[in-house]
Amino acid sequence: MTREKWKASDELVRLFQSVGRASLLYDIQDSHCGNMVVRWKDEKGQERMAITATGSQKGDLEPEHICFPSLTETDFGYYKASSETDIHARILALEGVNASMHCHTKDLTIPTLDDDEKPSEPAPFIPIDPIGFYHLGGLVPVDWFEIPSGSPEMAKKIPERLSQHPVTVVQTHGAFSRGRTLKEAFFLLCVANNAGYVNRLARKLDIDVKNLQEKANANPDSFFSYPPTEYMIEDDESCDFLEEEEIVREFRKTGARVFESRLSPFHTGSISIRGVDRMFYAPKASMPREIGGSLLEIPVSLEKSDSVELELHK
Repeated sequence: MTREKWKASDELVRLFQSVGRASLLYDIQDSHCGNMVVRWKDEKGQERMAITATGSQKGDLEPEHICFPSLTETDFGYYKASSETDIHARILALEGVNASMHCHTKDLTIPTLDDDEKPSEPAPFIPIDPIGFYHLGGLVPVDWFEIPSGSPEMAKKIPERLSQHPVTVVQTHGAFSRGRTLKEAFFLLCVANNAGYVNRLARKLDIDVKNLQEKANANPDSFFSYPPTEYMIEDDESCDFLEEEEIVREFRKTGARVFESRLSPFHTGSISIRGVDRMFYAPKASMPREIGGSLLEIPVSLEKSDSVELELHK
């Protein structure tokens, strides 16, 4: 196998580096842990898996820290890929999945712990915030494994969970997500970790979390004000008003502050500035400095196709 076949493109390296640094900033990753994975095609059109090397620093990835194992068989170079490569290969085999991610999501891991005698079947995690509840499908499965890292049991169970849910938790270890893109997989882990954070804060305030979970499950559309806008994977680099350089800079700076301050999970929230009869709008307000989101110029007047959030801005 030639060395060139394993060479990462500049675009792929930038993607892994930017998401890796953002995961550190958002505190869902430590320096050397976790995995990022995408389905990748080389210059000849051959499809492989691109996965971060075991022990690689996610905030300071170099091209040689990205491995390219086969999607279907063990081959040369496999030795430095993650011990959870088999799990990710099976996740990528799911229909419509092009990326997966594993992070040690502390705020989600803590509320999924219990004192039950092992082995056990932990209860699923149920978000009480609308972003988490809707984007995660109402619950996040939680599983206990005797060996919670790279075991055959995990390689079987985790893809099964992700075939039905966008995120799943390995008790005491962290969470796995799947997505159409790596940014979507990252988005889902940020949303899930934020849901765990909200849950923990509510418990500190002696709020009856179980009661809220039951109400949310019984009738989410009555319990929450409105569902969040569906996550879109297109046009993150687009900008309708490039000539308005000062406004573009303000959007970018504000979006970075929203993300870095953890005011809102990655690619959630929204920002608007009014013109005369037009509005400048960022539908994914929480934007790390290296990862953009679409910036739109739209009419201020209401339209039938407006989401609830856009209508509120107007």
